[in-house]
Amino acid sequence: MSRETISQSISIVHPISLSHGRNAEVWDTTGKRYIDFVGGIGVLNLGHCHPGVVAAIREQATKLTHYAFNAAPHTPYIELMDRLTRFIPVDYAVSGMLTNSGAEAAENALKIVRGATGRTAVIAFDGAFHGRTLATLNLNGKVAPYKQKVGVLPGPVYHLPYPSADNGVSCAEALKAMDRLFSVEIDVNDVACFIIEPVQGEAGFLALDIEFAQALRRLCDEKNILLIADEIQSGFGRTGQRFAFSRLGIEPDLILLGKSIAGGVPLGAVVGRKALMDNLPKGGLGGTYSGNPIACAAALATLDAMTDEHLQDWGSQHEEAIVGRYEAWRSQHLSPYLGRLTGVGAMRGIELTSPDGTPASQQLTQLLSLARDAGLLLMPSGKSRHIIRLLAPLTIEPAVLEEGLDILQACLQQLV
Repeated sequence: MSRETISQSISIVHPISLSHGRNAEVWDTTGKRYIDFVGGIGVLNLGHCHPGVVAAIREQATKLTHYAFNAAPHTPYIELMDRLTRFIPVDYAVSGMLTNSGAEAAENALKIVRGATGRTAVIAFDGAFHGRTLATLNLNGKVAPYKQKVGVLPGPVYHLPYPSADNGVSCAEALKAMDRLFSVEIDVNDVACFIIEPVQGEAGFLALDIEFAQALRRLCDEKNILLIADEIQSGFGRTGQRFAFSRLGIEPDLILLGKSIAGGVPLGAVVGRKALMDNLPKGGLGGTYSGNPIACAAALATLDAMTDEHLQDWGSQHEEAIVGRYEAWRSQHLSPYLGRLTGVGAMRGIELTSPDGTPASQQLTQLLSLARDAGLLLMPSGKSRHIIRLLAPLTIEPAVLEEGLDILQACLQQLV
């Protein structure tokens, strides 16, 4: 099958063609089986073809495949927003809108904060990833490959260091950089919002410093700045709880959702304080496909499966398995390239570093190939593409998780 009709600007991590999948396993067109530690880049927290999601899609497809909600409302959208706003663990009244993707949620959030504050400046963070659309490109804390050759981007946007024990940037260093920003670059009173990932995904699963998160919340309250939490990758149980911001002891004003919200069907959302979500004029928000009935049905089935008990059990299973293996590998000196374990809960990354401490990007490329040949799909991340993102479905069978970690162990031993 020719790929000549597909843009060569799309980068492919694994040069295979998948035909079908079940939970944490996928098969390519040659019949070869793989254990999936990519999960559609964090989309399949419930695995491939979750029975509840598939049943909901089938049933909805016999009733209504599409209607534009802003033309005539439909019940799946209404039911999902009611359930979703009750699923968000905050104390204030929540409302929101559905989108087609996480990037579209981010774009709409920027409109919402501009309308609510009358300001335009946004502060994002080094290493951030918020999407590939024109406005979200400027939020990303990385130039290559996202910002190359696209010209002037919408702004104004400023970036600060992202403080995390996983990257060695302290709370004090980030706060000092913030002081400099407000002294040299922009008046704090001109800032509309901060946008931050509670756990950075693209950067290699870096968990935000709790002290900084709380200091940031206080600053936003004092200066009437809005705080947006991007939970597109870290949400819906990825860390072992509903959303990663809960571990920080803060409540964001707006929350961006996507990826695992609908079990693999394209859907996103921006939700938050009702007064913020309602501030734009009628017609200021909406979209033709946003909140498609089939996607809403899949999301409702996803929420049915994501009870707090399930999330806690799945998160504990992943964390114990991954952390236990990693600690054993370190004690055994499994590989000279085995670096730090990043992230929190079930959202973990494994850093590869050379003996001199520099990122082992070449070895990660080798690892991707070795693991794929052995039947395991992995996803790279990090500024230097040197951190493995572990994104197996939360529903993975314990034996399959152990099998995948066995393959990873054997491949790490082969790195040269």
